[in-house]
Amino acid sequence: MIDHADEDVYKTLLESTKAIPWKINWETKAFEYIGPQIEDLLGWSRESWATAQDWIDRIHEAERERTAHNCIALSEDGVDHEADYRALTAEGDYVWVRDVVHVIRDKGVTKALVGFIFDISERKAMEEELRQANKKLEMLSFQDGLTGVANRRLYDETLDREWARAMRNGSTISLIVIDIDHFKDYNDQCGHLQGDECLKLVAGALQEIVSRSTDFFARYGGEEFVLLLPDTGREAARDIAERCRRKVLDLSIPHPASSVGQVLTISAGVSSLVPGEANSRSDLFRIADRMLYQAKRNGRNRFACSWSQSLVSPKLLEG
Repeated sequence: MIDHADEDVYKTLLESTKAIPWKINWETKAFEYIGPQIEDLLGWSRESWATAQDWIDRIHEAERERTAHNCIALSEDGVDHEADYRALTAEGDYVWVRDVVHVIRDKGVTKALVGFIFDISERKAMEEELRQANKKLEMLSFQDGLTGVANRRLYDETLDREWARAMRNGSTISLIVIDIDHFKDYNDQCGHLQGDECLKLVAGALQEIVSRSTDFFARYGGEEFVLLLPDTGREAARDIAERCRRKVLDLSIPHPASSVGQVLTISAGVSSLVPGEANSRSDLFRIADRMLYQAKRNGRNRFACSWSQSLVSPKLLEG
């Protein structure tokens, strides 16, 4: 049997730790004890912790219902448990804490709860810092290192998602495949450093064409880019391809080695499909790529569309 002297020793030990001890009478839901450390952590006086409702009211509203519901249900069943949540301070801020709860039962009936509250704000801050770092790394893994636009990996994932959505909805999905005309000749004459700058300028200009949150632009590889257009029909995709052509032409990047003119130009291939059993996501690129080379064979600085046997040949601007 523990005498009062021993109780005082145990109490002193408990109140000298960073963990905050507490006890609640399950029948009355009243706090029978809470350590003085609670005032240092949250600023609330010990007297303000009268009932379990005071505890519930000081849980952040985003975690309040779930935390309270789980604690009540597990306590009734006699199951020890723990919970992480943000606790309200007397100054109106929040501190991340972990509550470790032990259920005291007598003859199968819950009589009291005892536990410890731990300050885990530093650990949570480190977790958030790590999460942000991982998010940044993930973003970099989906980003083209030279131009800063999305890369082929993200294009493949986006195409998978949008293709599946188009199949569910029975909607049209379009793709524009874009290639810089005579880019090898540009590199040979201007050098690779200037070639890299050229790719950045073209990528930045084409990225500006994207107007909807669902539209997706990426560097596919080398001097080739793709523009994925969910819920976009033939005529709309054709208009966007023409806007891309004009956007690059307006950059007026000198390209004296080009057979098209004196400035840098692009060619593009356009495909539009309603996904179904008769086609696959690879068909979307394959058809657009075939149209791209058809546009190149017919003089470049133009685009070709998969839904028509004839080429769409915009008037060439003087360079």
